[in-house]
Amino acid sequence: MKKHLILLLFFISVSSSVFAGNIHYLTVDGIVNPVMSEFIVKGIQDAVKENAEAVVIQLDTPGGLDLSMRDIVKAILSSDVPIIVYVAPAGSRAASAGVFITYAAHVAAMAPGTNIGSAHPVAMGGEKMDETMMKKVENDAVAYIKGIAAKRHRNAEWAEKAVRKSENITAEEALKLKVIDLIAQDKKTLFEAIDGRKVEMISGEKVLKTAKAEVKEVEMGLRYRILNAITNPNVAYILMMIGLIGLYFELSNPGLILPGVVGAICLVLAFYAFQTLSVNYAGLLLIGLAALFFIAEIKVTSYGLLTVAGIIALTIGSLMLFESPLPFMRLSLWVVLPTVVTITALFLGAMYYGLKIRHKKPVSGMEGLIDEIGVANTDIANEGKVFIDGEYWDAWSDEQIKEGEKVKVLDVKGLKLKVVRI
Repeated sequence: MKKHLILLLFFISVSSSVFAGNIHYLTVDGIVNPVMSEFIVKGIQDAVKENAEAVVIQLDTPGGLDLSMRDIVKAILSSDVPIIVYVAPAGSRAASAGVFITYAAHVAAMAPGTNIGSAHPVAMGGEKMDETMMKKVENDAVAYIKGIAAKRHRNAEWAEKAVRKSENITAEEALKLKVIDLIAQDKKTLFEAIDGRKVEMISGEKVLKTAKAEVKEVEMGLRYRILNAITNPNVAYILMMIGLIGLYFELSNPGLILPGVVGAICLVLAFYAFQTLSVNYAGLLLIGLAALFFIAEIKVTSYGLLTVAGIIALTIGSLMLFESPLPFMRLSLWVVLPTVVTITALFLGAMYYGLKIRHKKPVSGMEGLIDEIGVANTDIANEGKVFIDGEYWDAWSDEQIKEGEKVKVLDVKGLKLKVVRI
């Protein structure tokens, strides 16, 4: 009987270790946007399907969009798998939207040398909010984070200060104020520290078993990385410029196909990014107007005035394109200036060569014979023959030209050339 009991306990322990869930480790950094939101939400859903022991979100963010942050927070609060938010590595931060995400976690941890705070809401989309509206948004954010703090038993008083006064604290201060649960030097230390910790789940209390759990690294795939990259204001701006250039060359040279295809793709990607950014549509219209000015310069003789107007509109429009109090949501001047100079040079170069080709002497047909040099094959007066470009032509002249003398074509009448002696 004892042997059977020992064997039973042995198999139970073995089966529990074999079927124990692993830890899904998600690394996210950058702006909180729809791409990050989709990645985290999907990561949590996959962890639930695989019956994971826990999900760790290694976070480093300056903040981002309110809607994306709320999607992440809702996924964390309703998760059937414990969520650990770990602000790391050293030098990272959980600012603005990152504060809400950290507060929502079942376990909140930070690495030494990190900071958290500055969660005051800001107006997005370039619009200006009056004092009343700003107060409403602020109160909404305070109520939201206080509700999260109450659910996770965190410091609601400091959370309100982070929203109203943009307070920011270090990892050590956050631990002292009970904003987070622990400080962990690295991943291994984190798993050892939370092993055996009890967390409140929707289904009830759960004890974390993380010390010896297998870690599954979940990284952003190529699709997420591309979408995340183009939501950067500087990348979105460059994509739009490439799109405008592509369409310009396609419209001015129909049938090239490649510039039109590349331009259309870049514009679609740019407008995808614009839905996540604070776009000022006056700036967007100025950039479009600049493109029209450059195109019109080819058709209208403005002595360079349209070109100057296009350069001014492009520069002002670029500087106005993204308006946000957050520096990471604005265009860099070191991106705008080189791009404006490059775009202007390309448009001016295209116009120069277009005008040069327009005024170029024809190289075929009857018009191509004007000013050609040949030799009189016979004496020429009212009529005669000349040899030009390997061909014999009937010719006439207002002066006497002797056989063998060099002549130049002045005019073409039907198949007869008017020539003059050189």
